[in-house]
Amino acid sequence: MPSNTEITVSQLLRLTGLPDAPSILDVRTAEDFAGDPRLLPAATRHDATTLPARAAEWRGQHVVVVCRHGRKISQGAAAWLRHAGARAETLDGGFEAWCAAGGPLIPAAAIPPGDAQGRTVWVTRARPKVDRTACPWLIRRFVDPRAVFLFVAAAEVGAVAERFGATPFDIEGCHWSHRGERCTFDAMVEAFGLSSPAMERLATIIRGADTARLDLAPQAAGFLAAALGFSRMFRDDLAQLDACMPLYDALYRWSRDAADETHDWPSPGARA
Repeated sequence: MPSNTEITVSQLLRLTGLPDAPSILDVRTAEDFAGDPRLLPAATRHDATTLPARAAEWRGQHVVVVCRHGRKISQGAAAWLRHAGARAETLDGGFEAWCAAGGPLIPAAAIPPGDAQGRTVWVTRARPKVDRTACPWLIRRFVDPRAVFLFVAAAEVGAVAERFGATPFDIEGCHWSHRGERCTFDAMVEAFGLSSPAMERLATIIRGADTARLDLAPQAAGFLAAALGFSRMFRDDLAQLDACMPLYDALYRWSRDAADETHDWPSPGARA
């Protein structure tokens, strides 16, 4: 039975991808990471020996610390974080337990390099509708919670990417873009190792809305209507992105937890 300073794999899986998910600190040794260079969703790499001096950065936050087996490295780091005022837990069984349970893992090589502050920086066309808000949601919830998104004129995406060290997405000719009938969101789900029944259900809705194939999912038409409505509500693309995030959160929770649920009114009992 895990202690009061540990979180189980099943508990962490339930929090993964949600807006209130804990920060995940991967403190595996360089040797252990080289043996399996994948990360839990939204995890960041840290040297455990430097955390005592930096622990105040996580004061007041919920943090889960992960080493290979959930023993001395993560437990010592978590204790220092708690000393600095964080709500810090270790993952029961560590990285190996997560792998054994089949938890999603992101290849570190698929994540673009970060800026001076460790944030990934992405650039795309201004005035987003579907794919250009869906991809930022996926990145912030599952890849890099601190990711930066730059929205610029379509003709300038490539130049801005080069000048500011940003990764272009959802624009013709770049790596992160449509592939055949599948949209950029599909490409990111696959490349980041995030495929699951829930994510595939959500991806189908997004693909249908983004590629004018509303027959792919009954929710696609309503989702497109909401996306177009958001685009008319906001002049500021970043404000629009912030406003859209709860919509994706809700659709993901529906896809994961409520896709088989129906609703009717009045209830059968009320008709009696």
